[in-house]
Amino acid sequence: MLDPKKVRLGICPIGWSNDDMWDLGDENTFQQCISEMKLAGFDGCEVGHKYPEDKTVLKHMLDVRNMTIASKWFSSFLVDKPYEEVEAEFIKELDYLSYVGATAINVSEQSGSIQGQLDTPVLDDKKRVLTDEEWDRFTTGLNKLGKLSMEKYGIRTCFHHHMGTVCQTVEETTRLMENTDPKYVFLCFDTGHFTFAGEDPVKMLEKFADRVGHVHLKNMRMPLVEKARAEHWSFLDAVRAGAFTVPGDPDGCVEFDAVFDLLDKAGYTGWIMVEAEQDPAKANPFEYAKMGREYITAHTGLGGEVVLKK
Repeated sequence: MLDPKKVRLGICPIGWSNDDMWDLGDENTFQQCISEMKLAGFDGCEVGHKYPEDKTVLKHMLDVRNMTIASKWFSSFLVDKPYEEVEAEFIKELDYLSYVGATAINVSEQSGSIQGQLDTPVLDDKKRVLTDEEWDRFTTGLNKLGKLSMEKYGIRTCFHHHMGTVCQTVEETTRLMENTDPKYVFLCFDTGHFTFAGEDPVKMLEKFADRVGHVHLKNMRMPLVEKARAEHWSFLDAVRAGAFTVPGDPDGCVEFDAVFDLLDKAGYTGWIMVEAEQDPAKANPFEYAKMGREYITAHTGLGGEVVLKK
């Protein structure tokens, strides 16, 4: 059982409103989203595109629900842009996240990314592969960002391996981890993206459990992943079709008990987030959030009480 004093349970808003395809969940409001998150039993969430840009408004809306922000996605372009430009945008995000109580920022390198390209197959080796010189620029910049976020803000820089990006595979994730400073750069461990990439998320966690700073729990419907490969789908095609789902969905394939056990043995501290980018018209966000929370509670003890702040 994970220690609820050290590990908190949250959920991402992408099940209510998709950040890559805004038509998915356009009908769902920000207040509906965070209210249903709390009703489903979660203590925190990440930031989505419908969240208020005013950090004081956001903090108030979460405070009255006894919730907090865990982290936020950050698109870095360390390979293709001058470091100074990336750092300036990074600092803006850190100022926002520090105010709302976040403990992590999830960095994804978007130089050459195909994850948002609707017509580019995500499993056909179409993604960018970095040169040695580009890898050096990438990891050097990431170390600088991590040092800044940790020393000035106390926020973990957690790198998010992701389908369609320069860091998707075991080899790429390993190279990233081996060439960054463990004091400053952590792994945003995502069960779904490793599974989608054809990797074993449990083996990856065995390898990098001591570097994990943030966790995304996604389940995968493997028949749809296999169809995505066979029919040359883009990442967004796979999302629309329902390749992702939540822990506890019987259609999923991820071995979450092994994940929970490894995190517990590693003494993990931080957030565990349910994240499943589904079409809310097909997968009711509240029902799937509740399904995910109830499964995690049964298997870890986290999220056992639902208490609304009065």
